[in-house]
Amino acid sequence: MTTLSQKRASLVRLLDEPNLGTLRIDVNQALEEIDDLIDEFKRTFPQSQGQPD
Repeated sequence: MTTLSQKRASLVRLLDEPNLGTLRIDVNQALEEIDDLIDEFKRTFPQSQGQPD
């Protein structure tokens, strides 16, 4: 989960780049998919929240 959260943060920072152009669509899609994965993980393993990865 830590790695996934770090990758998500990198994508969020990438959205701040002014010259991203059409790649912005791909970055937004990747963020949505990561958010879906995180939500699914939390639903599947609710007891894992707050514990080390």
